[in-house]
Amino acid sequence: MSYAIRLTESLFPAQTDSEVQSITIGERLKLTAQAYPQEIALVEVDIEGDIGRSWTWSSLLTECEEQAFALASRFLPGERVTVWSPNTPEWVIMEFACAMAGIVIVTANPALQARELRYILDQSESVALFLVETYRGNPMAKISVEACDGLSGIRECIDLNDHQAMRRVLNPVDVLPSIQPEDAAMIQYTSGTTGFPKGAVLSHLSLLNNARFYADRLGVGRNSVWINIMPMFHTSGCGMVTLGCLQAGCKMLIVKLFEPPAICRVIEREKVSTILGVPTMLVAILEALDKEPCDVSSVEMFSSGGAVVAPELVRNIKRLFGCGFGTLYGQTETSPVITQHFPDDSIEDICHTIGQPLPQTEVSIRSVESQKVLPVNDVGEICVRAYCNMIGYHNNPQATSEAIDANGWLHTGDLGSMDDRGYLKITGRVKDMIIRGGENMFPAEIENALLEHPELAEVAVVGIPDDKWGEVIACFFRTEDNQPTVAKDLHDFCRERLSPQKTPTIWCLVEEFPMTGSRKIQKFVLREQFLEGVYHPLPLN
Repeated sequence: MSYAIRLTESLFPAQTDSEVQSITIGERLKLTAQAYPQEIALVEVDIEGDIGRSWTWSSLLTECEEQAFALASRFLPGERVTVWSPNTPEWVIMEFACAMAGIVIVTANPALQARELRYILDQSESVALFLVETYRGNPMAKISVEACDGLSGIRECIDLNDHQAMRRVLNPVDVLPSIQPEDAAMIQYTSGTTGFPKGAVLSHLSLLNNARFYADRLGVGRNSVWINIMPMFHTSGCGMVTLGCLQAGCKMLIVKLFEPPAICRVIEREKVSTILGVPTMLVAILEALDKEPCDVSSVEMFSSGGAVVAPELVRNIKRLFGCGFGTLYGQTETSPVITQHFPDDSIEDICHTIGQPLPQTEVSIRSVESQKVLPVNDVGEICVRAYCNMIGYHNNPQATSEAIDANGWLHTGDLGSMDDRGYLKITGRVKDMIIRGGENMFPAEIENALLEHPELAEVAVVGIPDDKWGEVIACFFRTEDNQPTVAKDLHDFCRERLSPQKTPTIWCLVEEFPMTGSRKIQKFVLREQFLEGVYHPLPLN
């Protein structure tokens, strides 16, 4: 049930119904293994959707401890190692083992190429790279040689599947180092929707508590079965899901490759109860079920975020699965969840807001110009002050000071509003805000309206430079099954819902959007490609 609160200004005080626990990831793993030693903790789902290896909480702890002692014999507490791999049990074991050994894990998207990987290795000052040989045609072993060439700090480059090399002991230690909850646990590189990635340093305390608050509000319990289709290189996969399951003591199915038909079969076979996915994934699951029906009645809750969640998508999920649905909002720098719906929230709130803040999380909406707290319902920058805020950006004090002000408020760069109940709406990015003829336009508002159109699967609204207006509004869209459509029909549909100045004047059909590794549309790429002539507007007559 939501917090009963009435606000006059856009400042939501931290709620204290749940406490922030001072504990490390390794300590939490030991407690869960003691409580549920013989319960299934981790199950491998391979590329074909078949079930592979599995671990109880007791056997998982044993294997993680063995790996932690091996790592502690080769690396010092606080040193950074990069994991470059798809979702596998070895990824999970490395996450827990590094945490127990006091080693900071740096996450990397398995789709990276040599230049991108080299940047992360160099900027994070990693001393080792743990990888797999290949994934989805990406020759990772070959790329790693090029990426590591000339990086004198790299002491190891090891295949995660080479058990002997992974467990190698160099300088044996009798006990694992002492770790504090406030110590760094990982560095997550921002998705780069606006360009240059930065490494957000996140602590044991922030990641664990955030995942627990999120899982608790989602209704996850010991008997839940959570399928992890989110990438482990992102806070959603290795944080929200993995650490959420850890604290609930429930089963996690870790999926190596997101193939919607296979996922649907796994849901049916394994009686999955909980799913977190970005909207593009949920759309794909619905499309797969339409072609190959499966029994998905075991699903109790869908959770989504990371992009605009279309009202029609919410309604379709609830209708087809007969389950609860909640959206959430967050970012890497906040470990990552800031706001989330409650299971009993109305369909109106689920479709048109991003929920209330999590426990122990202070949120404000501030004027971009004056930084003052705004009245309720006014649009400004979403700011957060809480346990979940990052330690800072690795080796980038200037960016850290720009993100976190002197009073401890993290400025998200997202535009939004807060109603008198503390429910938030997101309206766009500060940098994505379109200024047309001196008037501010918020892309998310336009995207939400357009996503109610039955033929549209995904949309991205972007500002395009214009000599007369400063910027004009462009809509890039993908239709269901890439079917052709008429721009005039979309224009008229939008005009029925929004004022003329908010209606796009440029309409471009896109077969596939440029995406970040966490499946967010890269709007800056769309803008650049349009200006380069890659996309051509559809006629409006």
